[in-house]
Amino acid sequence: MHLAQHPTAPAGRHLAITPSVLYFGTPVALLTTENPDGTFNLAPISSAWALGQVVVLGLGREGRTGRNLADRPELVLSLPEPGQWAAVERLGRLTGRPPGDGPRPGARAARYEPDKFTAGGFRAQPSEAVRPPRVAECPIQLEARAARVAPDVSGDFLIVEARVVKVHADARLVVPGTQHIDPAAWSPLIYNFRHYFGLGSELGHSGISETPREAAPSPA
Repeated sequence: MHLAQHPTAPAGRHLAITPSVLYFGTPVALLTTENPDGTFNLAPISSAWALGQVVVLGLGREGRTGRNLADRPELVLSLPEPGQWAAVERLGRLTGRPPGDGPRPGARAARYEPDKFTAGGFRAQPSEAVRPPRVAECPIQLEARAARVAPDVSGDFLIVEARVVKVHADARLVVPGTQHIDPAAWSPLIYNFRHYFGLGSELGHSGISETPREAAPSPA
């Protein structure tokens, strides 16, 4: 395996650094929750991972999304493609908390927008098991219910554990005749130290994969 080398550091040498964020390549998701007035908020997040049928989310403690889930636990996690990064970035500059609703994280840069679906260029698609809608343009959509919402160890964020109750996938991504997503057909949008990336070519698969395929040989 060849590693990209820092122009001033020899290979194998590690530097002790203090990065401002640790988004070391995490998937982007669009999270739909229900507002107190029955409308819906749409927010991009970049801290999400799955364990079985449970998804774990990291959220800002004072944001609209966290407040919504504390009172109304239903949610939808819609996963965008790499080509949708600009729309995701537009949403990241907006807030669902109206003026006068207390201090807002990132308030200097965030603009209040009650209709984030329209602002992001997305369409709301009705869900089947929860009230918040799905993002129609996203190829994978997870309907879920938050089972636990609690502060993290720093007290600055919320950790949300949600049980997925229904999964929707674009038919182009599903292996015919199965319940599996074809990993060669699906490319998530990745947030890599605050830069957006897609996936490269497949390198291999785990020994427990249910959709094995031969990976293309690495160039010499």
